[in-house]
Amino acid sequence: MSERHLGIDLGGTKIEGVVLDGDEIRVRKRIPTEPEGGYEHVVERIAALVAELRREVPDAAVLGIGTPGSLSARTGLLKNSNTQCLNGKPLLRDLERSLGLRVLMENDANCFALAEAIAGAGRGHEVVFGVILGTGVGGGVIIGGRCWTGPQHIAGEWGHHAIDPAGPRCYCGQRGCVESLLSGPALERAYREATGSDARAPEIAALAERGDAAAAAVLAGYLARFGRALANVIDILDPSIVVLGGGLSNLDVLYGRGRDEIAARVFNDELRTPIVRHRLGDSAGVIGAALLARSSA
Repeated sequence: MSERHLGIDLGGTKIEGVVLDGDEIRVRKRIPTEPEGGYEHVVERIAALVAELRREVPDAAVLGIGTPGSLSARTGLLKNSNTQCLNGKPLLRDLERSLGLRVLMENDANCFALAEAIAGAGRGHEVVFGVILGTGVGGGVIIGGRCWTGPQHIAGEWGHHAIDPAGPRCYCGQRGCVESLLSGPALERAYREATGSDARAPEIAALAERGDAAAAAVLAGYLARFGRALANVIDILDPSIVVLGGGLSNLDVLYGRGRDEIAARVFNDELRTPIVRHRLGDSAGVIGAALLARSSA
């Protein structure tokens, strides 16, 4: 049995594939997703990339794949994907037919969390809550080194619990979802509404640090919402550690003032939960996908 395992991270703009050897990436390839070509075209793109990777692992029997969205436990079709051509489609079935492999599929945030729990910042912790803060907001729960997805395959979806019923409407239909308030575009929108100017999230944080009053006010509001949202998760799950990933996880302020905002709202007289930065960078999702395949061995 080969010690090398195949993983695919299916994103909205790129598809990334790896051959994982132990905890090390042996081969890594990326191709554009091209979702404008439609669902069948995306399936063909995945199949082409897997064919390249299988040259390194010709005896592979299992593929792990991380996807935007998740499988419906009722229908087996993909749901809740922001790559909308995938929604309502039998992606798991079609990939298995096309590839002739067993396919293990998880939400991309679950793959991130699994990688960080096994090989990254959450290593050695029993219950890991992995957070994605980027263009979207997602999360995954890892217990004892395995994904906990729940009977509805929505465990960890903290991005779609509402913290402000008067907040902006989210694509899911609710108002004031965490995703609509804590994503990178949400922070940038808040700054634009306050100032009439455009700035990226790191620039807003840098302006606030230099004493810009408008940026400081926007960032303070963001951190308060961040604190409320994660305190809610900690109150319910009480994880051993929280690992932050995605583009906004690189904002140093989240680990200082952001942590203080969580501590001020958690249902306890202290916050013992470590809030830490990821270690695996943008490789975490695809490593987690390959770890799905390894877990089936």
